[in-house]
Amino acid sequence: MIFSPTAIDGVMIVDLERRGDDRGFFARFFSPEEFVRQGLTPPGEQGNVSFTAEAGTVRGIHWQSGEAAEAKLFRCTRGAMHDVAVDVRPESPTYLQHVAVELTAENRRSLYLPEGVGHGYQTLVADTEALYLVSAAYEPAAERGLQPTDPKLGIDWPLSVGELSGKDQNWPLLTDRD
Repeated sequence: MIFSPTAIDGVMIVDLERRGDDRGFFARFFSPEEFVRQGLTPPGEQGNVSFTAEAGTVRGIHWQSGEAAEAKLFRCTRGAMHDVAVDVRPESPTYLQHVAVELTAENRRSLYLPEGVGHGYQTLVADTEALYLVSAAYEPAAERGLQPTDPKLGIDWPLSVGELSGKDQNWPLLTDRD
């Protein structure tokens, strides 16, 4: 695995280190020991799949707080997505800043998000599927979120925002939290 840091501390782009021959290639996309060597929390408690039918759909910005805080390793296995990490750690120098990475089935790239970083994405094509690992089981009482279209975040979604869940539409705006 090849780890590349981003502008937000702890958020990493993870590319495959391929070993190939005439048949194709082999690569690890996850190894707990490798994450620990990088100083990262290994996201191996739970694995999830997300399927989205329509291009332009936005999911997130979500994270879990407190004891249920989770690290994530997110990968697109079908289609393409604009994946966004938002720093929601108040003590961080990059608080409320975000980074975006295009994840596709073809580029086989993953995005690692440490605890305290919100996550969301927009599907760029129909029938997009993602596989992701998390370091803690889902705890509904610990779920937090931001409206992905909150102007204070300044996220430039590449497509016009299509489908958006009621929950994501109803998170308080940052200006309402101040």
